[in-house]
Amino acid sequence: MAPRLLFDENLAVRLVGLLQAEYPGSVHVRDAIGRAATDEQIWEYARTSALVIVSKDEDFQRFSVWRGFPPKVIWIQLGNCSTDDVARLLRDAQTLIADFVAHPDAAFLPLRARDA
Repeated sequence: MAPRLLFDENLAVRLVGLLQAEYPGSVHVRDAIGRAATDEQIWEYARTSALVIVSKDEDFQRFSVWRGFPPKVIWIQLGNCSTDDVARLLRDAQTLIADFVAHPDAAFLPLRARDA
């Protein structure tokens, strides 16, 4: 079963549709919680909804170190990039992401183009 992703506000809402085949049931923070959700709200929503947070923001990586998991965090490290670049990275890294989610001790996954 593919992991369900929760895309942070710093990623495009369009990713939900672009990646629905690979990550069915994924949602964007804006649609799930609303605009201007705090990191605390996002963390709690992901935890209680069994979602993996996907963000370009280092804050969630820090949360995962301080608080442990769930939720797990995928930290996109592409810098300035297009939504299509992020979608391609997440498609190319499907196996890596599935292994990460299944790993009992892994809390966050930094993801770069060379990792996929």
